[in-house]
Order: sequence, then C-alpha cells, then structure tokens
Amino acid sequence: MKSFVFSLLMAAPEGSSPTGGAAFLQFLPFIAIIAIFYFLIIRPQNKKQKETQRMLGALKKGDRVITIGGIHGIIQTVREHSVILKVDDSVKLEFNRSAISSVESAAKEVKEEKGGKIEDKRDENSEDSAEADGANDKQ
Repeated sequence: MKSFVFSLLMAAPEGSSPTGGAAFLQFLPFIAIIAIFYFLIIRPQNKKQKETQRMLGALKKGDRVITIGGIHGIIQTVREHSVILKVDDSVKLEFNRSAISSVESAAKEVKEEKGGKIEDKRDENSEDSAEADGANDKQ
C-alpha cells in the first residue's frame, strides 16, 4: 500500500520530467500557504493563550477582575483552581480561574490613589447620557 501511494506521489506528468528546482517550485505555493496560516492564525493564538495563562497565574488578592460573564469584582481568596470574588458588601461568588477574562487593576493601588477609599471608576458621561435618555422618554 505504501509503495502504491508513494509511486502516485512521485510519478511525473506525462511528457515531462521535473528537475530538482522544478519540484521545489511545485511545492512553493503549499509552503507559502502553511507560512501564512502560521503567522496569521497559529502564532497569534498561541501568544494570546500564553498571555492568558500568565495573567491567570498572577492573580492575587485585591485584584479587580472581570469574568467572562461580565461580572466585576475584587478577588478575596485565591485557590488552586478557583477564586472568590467580592461583588458587593455582602455578596461573594466563587469562580473557576478560567472564568476570569481580564484584570482591571489592583484594588489596593486604587485605594492608595483615592486616599484610603475604594471608589468605582465610572464614566461621568454615562450619568449625563442617562439623564438625556430620561428627557427623551418624556418627549
């Protein structure tokens, strides 16, 4: 079976006998396609996966994080495969580490910058747009 497949792959078209350089030129498009896939798809995905693993490995107590479900919270406890997030004063939720999509910043750094009080970083424009929406509803 191997010899049959090998003979089919190595058989030259009728009336021509490729030399060493011509055989390379036949495989050049395949090599180019593989290189394009590597640089445009495989390499960036591997880089992103390594970056995500590094981020998950560096999680620590006090980090402000966002889960893949969109929940914002502060890490209270870090375990081997999970983290406990403080979402509100009396609400704590446990998530797998893999459910953390990004780290916003360390809450301790925000606390020091704000003079000992942790505050939400909300856009002032969001309050203005909410008031504008309310005015549009009345009309």
